[in-house]
Amino acid sequence: MHILINKKYLTFNNYKAKCAIGKRGIGNKTKEGDLITPKGIYKAKYVLYRKDRVKKIKTKLKKIIIRKNMGWCNDVRSNQYNKLIKLPFNYSHEKLYKKENIYDIILVLNYNMSPIIKNKGSAIFIHVSKRNYKKTEGCVALKKIHLIKVLKELKNNTTIKIVAQR
Repeated sequence: MHILINKKYLTFNNYKAKCAIGKRGIGNKTKEGDLITPKGIYKAKYVLYRKDRVKKIKTKLKKIIIRKNMGWCNDVRSNQYNKLIKLPFNYSHEKLYKKENIYDIILVLNYNMSPIIKNKGSAIFIHVSKRNYKKTEGCVALKKIHLIKVLKELKNNTTIKIVAQR
């Protein structure tokens, strides 16, 4: 199966869901914090989710429950850059256990993972969108019901292609 993402939609098979992307669009990611969703072909690594907010997720991917002490390192000075981390943590990071629901479900993409290149960008996720599909800091965001449907269809060899369209 292939998933295609452009500036407005995520599509696979005959399914189409509106999505939000980075504030500066889809393109070549140049550095950490550039607000660009990186174009390219990716694989889904695993799913992080809030067990208290999402009862059951059907997926063939590995699932990890988000705990209060979990984060994602976005600090280029750390040897944990672009990795799941435990809090407290001495470097810059993003907390994954949030009050708002955008991280109730996170599909982690393999962007900048093997090898990890410092400052190329971290934490490229497909996560839950805000109500008005507000632009992200570089992730792709979908309504929770659409993300759950995508996860159900995903296989370990599914490719996720993010394309910049004119």
